[in-house]
Amino acid sequence: MGECIKLHNVALRADFEAASKTKDYFYDLEALDQLRSFVVDADRKTEQARKRLADTQEEYSGDVAEKAEKVHELAEKIGQALAKAEQLGEEGQVEESMQLMSEIDDLRKEKSAAEADYRGSIPAAAYQQQKLRVCEVCCAYLGINDNDRRLADHFGGKLHLGFIKIRETLKEFEAKVEERRRQRRESIRIEMESERDKDRRRNRDDESREDRNRERDRDRRDRDRRGRRRSRSRDRNDRDRKSRSRSRSKEYRRDSRKSDSKSKSPSYSSSRRHSDD
Repeated sequence: MGECIKLHNVALRADFEAASKTKDYFYDLEALDQLRSFVVDADRKTEQARKRLADTQEEYSGDVAEKAEKVHELAEKIGQALAKAEQLGEEGQVEESMQLMSEIDDLRKEKSAAEADYRGSIPAAAYQQQKLRVCEVCCAYLGINDNDRRLADHFGGKLHLGFIKIRETLKEFEAKVEERRRQRRESIRIEMESERDKDRRRNRDDESREDRNRERDRDRRDRDRRGRRRSRSRDRNDRDRKSRSRSRSKEYRRDSRKSDSKSKSPSYSSSRRHSDD
């Protein structure tokens, strides 16, 4: 891939880590995609190498293959333990390194017994052939006859350790991304619930406003109805008063006419004259 074109500065990294506490810049997503491409490419090469070995190497019976697999596993354990012991020795942890070396001695004895069992189950000519397998981490080839030094160099090498770091970092990033997605889904859910609560409150306010408007309209209709009833009552009273007034006027005029007619009648006049005499 060549030299990285980006700027690597410890001070800038510290500034970025401090700024990342308040804002998400999503740079780790870019790194996640890059690391995933590395792992996918390595897994693809591992699968291709495994198929190639299956096509070129002689197939053993199930029992023999199981014995060979055991030898491979013990050899890998020894190589990994040696690489770890060397790392502890470089870090100054001498006691831990010596304790691990004693465990390696036990693994070597177990491996010798497994190799003897494997050698006795196949022809001598077949044992001289290198039985290979593919490293599941860095897709390198490992032989069943590789010595401990070569295995230690492999498991302690930069390529193998680099792929271990890549795979571990990829798992960490995936866990972080999943957690952020969960938090994002939770925040979206909270926002949606908040919006639903606002909508419910708005609907309740609208309903209460409509209820108040209906109540106000009902009160206004009642007032108008009462006003119309009072108006009709006043009109009826006015009509009654006018009718009574007209009736009294008629009676008065009738009485007046009666009195006038009495005064003008001859019998009334003669009676008046006799009374005067």
